[in-house]
Amino acid sequence: MDPRSCEIPADELPTFHPGNETSSSEDPATVTGGQQDKEEDILSEETYGVNSVHLPVQSQTEQTDGPVVKGTVEKRFKCDLCDYSSIRRGHLDRHMARHTGDKPYMRGECGYRTADRRNLSRHMRKHTGEKPYKCDQCDYSAAYKVSLDSHMAKHTGDKPYMCGKCGYRTVHRSSLIKVHLEDHMAKHTGDKPYMCGECGYRTAHNSYLTVHMRKHTGEKPYKCDQCDYSAATKSNLDRHMAKHTGDKPYMCGECGYRTGDRSRLVLHMRTHTGEKPYKCDQCDYSAATKSDLKGHILKHTGDKPYMCGECGFRTAGRTSLTKHMRKHTGGKPYKCDQCDYSAARKGHLDRHMAKHTGHKPYKCDQCGYSAAQKSDLEKHMSKHTGEKPFMCEKCGLRTADRSHLSKHMKKHTGH
Repeated sequence: MDPRSCEIPADELPTFHPGNETSSSEDPATVTGGQQDKEEDILSEETYGVNSVHLPVQSQTEQTDGPVVKGTVEKRFKCDLCDYSSIRRGHLDRHMARHTGDKPYMRGECGYRTADRRNLSRHMRKHTGEKPYKCDQCDYSAAYKVSLDSHMAKHTGDKPYMCGKCGYRTVHRSSLIKVHLEDHMAKHTGDKPYMCGECGYRTAHNSYLTVHMRKHTGEKPYKCDQCDYSAATKSNLDRHMAKHTGDKPYMCGECGYRTGDRSRLVLHMRTHTGEKPYKCDQCDYSAATKSDLKGHILKHTGDKPYMCGECGFRTAGRTSLTKHMRKHTGGKPYKCDQCDYSAARKGHLDRHMAKHTGHKPYKCDQCGYSAAQKSDLEKHMSKHTGEKPFMCEKCGLRTADRSHLSKHMKKHTGH
C-alpha cells in the first residue's frame, strides 16, 4: 500500500499555518529555560519533523484497526491517569514519564537524565562535539537538526509556522506550540502564574522565570569556548561570540546597517519607522527603547544615584557616569576604521563616520531635512514645533538645544 499522509488531529496540535515569510516579532524561543527541556523539544522536532505539519500513516495494522480516512487517525494508546491519548505507543510512553517522573537514561559525566534513550544520544553530542547536520550553503554544522533549521532560515528567511490568531511566524513548530501560544493566551487572560519569590516578578511562562532567577543566583550556564566569558542567556552569548567571529548576519534593508544581534536590528529599525512603544505614565513622552524611557522617568523623580568620585558630578544613568569618567581618564575607546580619529563616546564616532559615508538616516517628516544624528533631527524639529524643552533653573532661559543650555550654564557656574 502506498504511504499516505494525514493531518495531526486538532486536539493534539494548536492551529498554525505553514506559509511564506513575513516579518515577525522576536522569537520567544530565544529566551529559554533549562537545557534539558530544550533537548526534549529538539527530540520532538527531529523525530517527527519540523518541515511538515503532517505525519506519515503507516500500515493499517500499526496505526488503526479500521480503514484509514485522510484527516483522522484513531488514537488507541490511552493514558490511564488522565484523558491523554496518542496514535503512537512511544508518544504515550513519553507522556507517562510526566506522571511518574521516571528518567532512567542518565549521563554519568554531567548528571543529565531523560525518559527517552534518543534524547540521551542527542545529548551526548554536547560532550563528543559531533555535529552531523551540515549547511549546504556555508561551512556551518550543528549537533541538532533543529539548530540547522534555525541557521538555514538566515539564508532563506523562511518561517513556515504561523499563529492563526496574531500572525506570529517562527522556524520551529515547538516554538509556536510550547512557547508562543502559551504567551499568546496569557494576553487574553492576563494570567501570570509564575512568580519570583525574591522580588515578586511575575510571568506567564515558566522558562522566563527560569531565566529571571539567574539575576538572583548569578548562574551563567552559557560559556564561551574562546575566552572565559559566560552568560545567563544564549542570546547574550551569541552577541558576545560575534566579537570573536566578526559575524553580523542581521542587516537593515533601509540603510545597510549590520549587526550580530537580532534585537539590536529591531531597535535600529525604529529609527526608520518612528515606532516608540515605551510610554511614560506621567506625561505624553514615548521612547523607542526601554532604557530611554527609564532615563526620562528620572526627570520626574529627580533621582541621580550615580556620582563621580573625582568631581562630585551626579547623574541618573550609569552609562552617563561612564562617559563622564573619560573626561578624567582621557579614554577614547571608539576608533574610526577609516582614519586615525578616536572618540570617548560612540555617538561622537557615529557622527564622525557620517562624514565618510554621507549617511543621514534621520528624516524630517515635514520638510526635506535629514541628519546623521537623532539629536540633530530633534533640534531641527523644534523649528517646526517651537518647542524649547531645555530650561536653565537659574534664570529661566529656555532653548531647543541641550548643548546650548550646557554652554549657557557655564555663565552661572563660571567654568
